[in-house]
Amino acid sequence: MIFAERINAKSMLCLVGGLLLTVQSGLAAPRPNVVILYGDDVGFADVGVNGSKLIPTPNIDRLAAEGINFVDGHCPAATCSPSRYAMLTGQLAIRRNVGIIPPTGGMPITTDDYTLPKLFRDAGYATAVIGKWHLGLGRLGDEIDWNGEVGPGPREIGFDYSFLIPTTNDRVPCGYLENQRMVNLDPEDPVSVGKRISPNQTSYPDGRKNPEAMTYYRSTHGHNESVINGIGRIGVMHGGKSTLWDDETMGDVLLDKVAQWLDGHLANSPDQPFFLFFPSQMIHVPRAPHPRYHGKTGLGYRGDAMVEYDETIGTVRRLLEERGLTQNTLVVFSSDNGPVYDDGYADGTEVKESREEVDQGHDASGPYRGGKYQIYEGGTRVPFIVSWPGMVVPGTSKALVSHTDFIRSFAQLLEVELPEGAAPDSQNSIKALLGKGEGNRYLVEEARRNLALRDGDWKLIRFGHWDRAKVRYELFNLAEDRGEQVNVLNQHPEQAKKMRLILDAICGGETVRDALGID
Repeated sequence: MIFAERINAKSMLCLVGGLLLTVQSGLAAPRPNVVILYGDDVGFADVGVNGSKLIPTPNIDRLAAEGINFVDGHCPAATCSPSRYAMLTGQLAIRRNVGIIPPTGGMPITTDDYTLPKLFRDAGYATAVIGKWHLGLGRLGDEIDWNGEVGPGPREIGFDYSFLIPTTNDRVPCGYLENQRMVNLDPEDPVSVGKRISPNQTSYPDGRKNPEAMTYYRSTHGHNESVINGIGRIGVMHGGKSTLWDDETMGDVLLDKVAQWLDGHLANSPDQPFFLFFPSQMIHVPRAPHPRYHGKTGLGYRGDAMVEYDETIGTVRRLLEERGLTQNTLVVFSSDNGPVYDDGYADGTEVKESREEVDQGHDASGPYRGGKYQIYEGGTRVPFIVSWPGMVVPGTSKALVSHTDFIRSFAQLLEVELPEGAAPDSQNSIKALLGKGEGNRYLVEEARRNLALRDGDWKLIRFGHWDRAKVRYELFNLAEDRGEQVNVLNQHPEQAKKMRLILDAICGGETVRDALGID
């Protein structure tokens, strides 16, 4: 599969030689710092390099121009928590029935699980996560005490440092956690979720009873329990007034923490490589871009938030450049799932009701069907860029790649042997990610109760995989029908049967590796 634009022969030979040495030994060149920039609800065509005309993204486009832009790159699932779970563990979220984790939800990743940050730590890296977590905190089934050290959490699964939005910015509690403790907590006004634990706790308006309290913009559905900063949230929060974040400055706060962590790391351990996972809250609801971005697109707060996120990517790149880290830093930019428009708030984002409206405006999924929550391509085909100056051949790639494969891919690059049973659904894609090989033939993706299998350009969807009585299938040939409009299941029974057996085996408990016969 040809997937990168060619450059002149001399440069090509130098780059290929470097790649071969790196992939084969992992030690021939300095081990790269690795930064994963993870957007939230960013669609395939929300970026200029993938077709956006109405949202300017010069910083992301520059990253793509200097690296590899994967146009068939996928997140593991069409919703947030399952994608993050699969990326960090190398196993599909259906293994543990991971859905969208509620404010009181425990962490489905156990302390015994082998994870991506543990891999980097085993390779001698410093590790940090800064941004939106939404992977649960505490043990499953236990009540979370927000007023001490909250755990288990990022530290127990491999991150040395963490600064988090605990769940999502539309869910409570609405304060930051630094190293698993609430920031600026006043013990006289303790934080609780779901029930009051002290008579002195701050109370917040109930948007269901007092909709007038939602002064920033109103809720359209579901986001109307605790009203904080004039915005309705999912879940009931008590206390913690001193911990509350400011929605409009959230992006600046997270960038400041990135800069502080980088400077602290370089001051204390300048020769140690690092792994930084930076999952932004942008452009998840409630979209509250800083006022300096208001009106930048004409597409409401969603478009303006995307402009702010593009500036965030540019700022991270500048932080690396100013510290002399660019040349030996591998940067991945992607998103946890496809796009969504009205997702609970009347924030001025238009919902396109027809193809004609989409064609006249901005379609965040581009030519692909669906978006967040959906099993069609728009739900998981997301922006996916890899940059490593001097070590990848810049260009556009059609390789089939997934976040689920990060563990085995980086394990190969860094020569780390995975423990028995680790990352059972992950495939080694390091050659494709570095521009020196083909991508996967097969890829598995999920969306709530549905599962899909890619076999090259073929895509089989298994709807209702939790209930056998309701299982049905659709088959598409993406080479001829990238918009997934024509179900060709009956026209290609043998192809459908072959793929159905693989999906049925995975739904029955087999790992992706076993179902595909990968050693």
